[in-house]
Amino acid sequence: MSLVKLPKAAVIGAANGVMFMTFFGALWASIGIIGSHGLGDSWSLVLSGIVTLILLSGAISLFGKTRNMNHAVTPEEREQRRNINRKFGLIFGLEGLAIFIASVICNIINYFEVFFPIRAIIVGLHFFPLARLFRENFYYGTGITLCILGVITFFLPMNVTVNNVSLIATSTFIGFSSALTLWVTGLRIWTDTLKQLKQK
Repeated sequence: MSLVKLPKAAVIGAANGVMFMTFFGALWASIGIIGSHGLGDSWSLVLSGIVTLILLSGAISLFGKTRNMNHAVTPEEREQRRNINRKFGLIFGLEGLAIFIASVICNIINYFEVFFPIRAIIVGLHFFPLARLFRENFYYGTGITLCILGVITFFLPMNVTVNNVSLIATSTFIGFSSALTLWVTGLRIWTDTLKQLKQK
């Protein structure tokens, strides 16, 4: 097996990507769990924990594979990596700022229930420049999916009663669906990186 087809920096970047999807997927899942008001708490917590551990182990395994890679970084590659990191930091920072502004506005107008679908749309939109930056077309699908999920949430009833449990339908839906979207993206990054590493 050869580990020289993919640059070490790319593998580290992929591992970081899996970590990001794992962490933020778990955050979205927690929104779904809280919105469900205890309905299915046990299975949702267990499932969320299992998925998180699996993807976390995947990220760690990718970091481990970089130990076997002796890729000499050229000055051009180093500068390119710095440029990518700067652009990523800018995109991530603008995303955080947009989410903060949306949170403040929703609080001011006393309409916080629309914050989570708006947040999903903002997160979805930030995947478009990331797709171009990392040359990962799959990110476009992730972005489109999150935006569609956010729009769908606007049309859902605020509260729904299931088995005599009143749950926040909007938070439950957008929380679990966004978590699934990010987890699938993390899994895709992991498996695609492994396939490239196995190329001879």
